Amino acid sequence: MASTILVTGGTGTLGSHVVPLLREAGREVRVLSRHGRASADGVEYLTADLLGGEGLDPALAGVETVLHLAGGPKGDDLATRNLVRAAARAGVKHLLYISVVGADTMPIGWFRAKLGAERAVAESGIPWTTLRAAQFHDLVLDTVGKMARLPAVPCPGGLRFQPVDAREVAARLAELTLGEPSGLVPDLVGPTVYGVAELARGYLEARGKRRPLLPVRMPGKVGRAYRAADNLSVTGALKGHRTWEDFLAERVGQ
Repeated sequence: MASTILVTGGTGTLGSHVVPLLREAGREVRVLSRHGRASADGVEYLTADLLGGEGLDPALAGVETVLHLAGGPKGDDLATRNLVRAAARAGVKHLLYISVVGADTMPIGWFRAKLGAERAVAESGIPWTTLRAAQFHDLVLDTVGKMARLPAVPCPGGLRFQPVDAREVAARLAELTLGEPSGLVPDLVGPTVYGVAELARGYLEARGKRRPLLPVRMPGKVGRAYRAADNLSVTGALKGHRTWEDFLAERVGQ
């Protein structure tokens, strides 16, 4: 009988898509999150503190595959190191991690933490797989929606994204989780590169709103990195099919 798969962050945007796919494949799933809930439909929910390390050993008991999706605004490297140590103690045979495109190039603290987490996984001694994905449509929608509340929408020049649908990332992760350890696999990005003005304009049109777009310049090394497209994956990446326009028609059109 196949062993239970532990999914950290299994109740989040990505996890809520991945967990049902793993269940459809006939696997028992254990979800680790900050807030517990009653177990149901072949999914066991446990609580643990990734940043503090409490609760990880019992959560990993009997687990051979770990899909690490949990993340936050800071501390992903520390949380991942704690998980890696507990996974090694438990004899985990496959450790998978979701990272972000640009983890090794963007001079921003969150990206550096993601790179630190990648290294913790790669240096764990456990067979591993890491997938870097672009920003999800959901995150872009939240960001653009907040900007659109302002009298004028700020549009940093040179800031571009390749937003990808979370469901397509989930499908890829499920495939990788059910497969063999593969190391660093090709990035997964959306089918189109958009500037912020294009994303904002599409959102405003979908909502039937009018706002002036205000060009601004991003200063310093972060601005230079974005203008150099260091946050994009333009060669060798797998591309999803769902566009920003498809996502807006479904989500905002409702």
